[in-house]
Amino acid sequence: MSTPVAGAELGAFLRAHRDLLKPADVGLTPTTRRRTPGLRREEVASMAGVGLAWYTWLEQGRVPASRQVLEAVARALRLDPAGLRYAMRLAGHHDAAAHDGPGTDRLAAAVQPVLDS
Repeated sequence: MSTPVAGAELGAFLRAHRDLLKPADVGLTPTTRRRTPGLRREEVASMAGVGLAWYTWLEQGRVPASRQVLEAVARALRLDPAGLRYAMRLAGHHDAAAHDGPGTDRLAAAVQPVLDS
């Protein structure tokens, strides 16, 4: 479960990435009257398959996010794997085993002698 501070940080992170995307980046037709520099909340919510009110609350840090929802929001915001891992950590999902990639065992084996000495 995320803390209020982590929820606020997650919201700021999501807002920053939403502001970076342009409608054309995600296949939306740009309009002449946009007050928002990037995507609108309703556009992200629709692409992620969540309700607008819930996505708004997520950005405001008022609701916890499941892994599945964060993955959907990350796809909508075009986050890279590092961005997704960071969002997961901000949301309180610290399952390191799920993020281990290939070669992790080799790295651990290479570092073990240093740790032993």
